[in-house]
Amino acid sequence: MTSPSANPNENDLNSYASPVSTSESAGNTENSDIEGKAIHSGVGVLDKTVRILDALETGPATLGQLVSSTGLARPTAHRLAIALERHRFVLRDAHGRFVLGSRFAELAAAAGEDRLLTAAGPILQTLLDRTGESAQIFRRQGEQRVCISAVERSSGLRDSIPVGAMLSMEAGSAAQILLAWEDSDRMHRGLLHAKFTAAKLAAVRKRGWAESSSEREQGVSSISAPIRNASGNVIAAISISGPTQRLTSTPGRHFAPLVMAAGKYLSDSLVKASNNN
Repeated sequence: MTSPSANPNENDLNSYASPVSTSESAGNTENSDIEGKAIHSGVGVLDKTVRILDALETGPATLGQLVSSTGLARPTAHRLAIALERHRFVLRDAHGRFVLGSRFAELAAAAGEDRLLTAAGPILQTLLDRTGESAQIFRRQGEQRVCISAVERSSGLRDSIPVGAMLSMEAGSAAQILLAWEDSDRMHRGLLHAKFTAAKLAAVRKRGWAESSSEREQGVSSISAPIRNASGNVIAAISISGPTQRLTSTPGRHFAPLVMAAGKYLSDSLVKASNNN
């Protein structure tokens, strides 16, 4: 394993290489055009399934909320949600609500169509090589965050977070990043049960990075920085994580410039890709 850099800085940026029944028809009495947004494919069960997924795009929902937002009959909504859950397109959060599942991130990675995922691999590997710690990218998904790309230290004590893992938005440096630039209402809702405060998020916005120690998991420290799209919006967080005994309780002192540079490189890559289209 490559030894961690003693004093990483922004110059390190230069080192980055660039089973549902088909007997359900569209002609039943269930509302087929909620808010005028429904798209009809001619395959009723598929259209209803997409309505479930569309409803979950805005965040977690109970069965009752799915029924209300989709206009589907309760037994239909329940049957489709359970089928989607079995295929991991839908999961349950800690409160039993339905949320979009990890299968979407896995398919995006396999298809190679996600610009961020395309650029992420070499950058995460560079972070691993320079810090000696596991590196990940997270996106927010409802009231959770999903790991969409990761590289892991091959031996020794390490923080193992596989692609598709769903983690809480209530703890951890990546959660701080994903919440810090949210609109005021969503940010304050996210802080209700969080292990960090509004003042801490203000500090994150000011300095451009976040750190945590034993916040998500005892004995684990992490540092994260934002990844922005072409519009400047924070769409993901890039992180390194590992045992506190190596990263210390203040990992930002050692690795903030390096992780920030990685986030900026990926942000710039997204801008460039957008401009080329």
